[in-house]
Amino acid sequence: MTKSPSFDEEVKLRAMGFQVVAGVDEVGRGALAGPVTAAAVVLPPGAHFPWLKLVRDSKQLSPKLREKLFSLMQTAGIVFGLGSVPHSTIDEVGIARATRMAMARAVAALPLRPDFLLIDALRLPEVNLPQKGIVKGDQLCFSIACASIVAKVSRDREMTELDRVYPGYGLAQHKGYGTMRHLHCLNRLGPCAIHRRSFAPVVQLRLA
Repeated sequence: MTKSPSFDEEVKLRAMGFQVVAGVDEVGRGALAGPVTAAAVVLPPGAHFPWLKLVRDSKQLSPKLREKLFSLMQTAGIVFGLGSVPHSTIDEVGIARATRMAMARAVAALPLRPDFLLIDALRLPEVNLPQKGIVKGDQLCFSIACASIVAKVSRDREMTELDRVYPGYGLAQHKGYGTMRHLHCLNRLGPCAIHRRSFAPVVQLRLA
């Protein structure tokens, strides 16, 4: 049975005087095509939305439930920011730095300035804010779990749109990840403009 996220981290931080706590997470780090996308989410103190009981790490939820939860967050007025780094920058700077860049952009896009960041697994030395990296934070912390849902839904929608621009690869289905279908299409068609040229399966195709 999967563990439900909690507000333990947020409650501790607010007891220490931090009022605006943002959870930060990314998606698309391991994909072969498209951007890496991050979200920063601020949940209000004492949030008791009925839909919170459904919130989990986005990887543990169906696409339909992710979409529903994202819509409910928007209806509830949940504050969030999005940040994205394209495939070309990933190839230039590497996925680790690109992931931090996307997260920093998500924090900068928040309509209010947070005074503490809870980040899934990472720390952001580029961001001059108090912060804590939490291993498996998207499974343990509500703010990070909500950020994982916002980031996943946003990137999935973008990849579905890109499928119309670059047909034949099945991007709307696998969202750029290295599924068997995607690898088969890559072998048949070669990489398109949004494939990450620095990632091993694509590099091997170009060298073959």
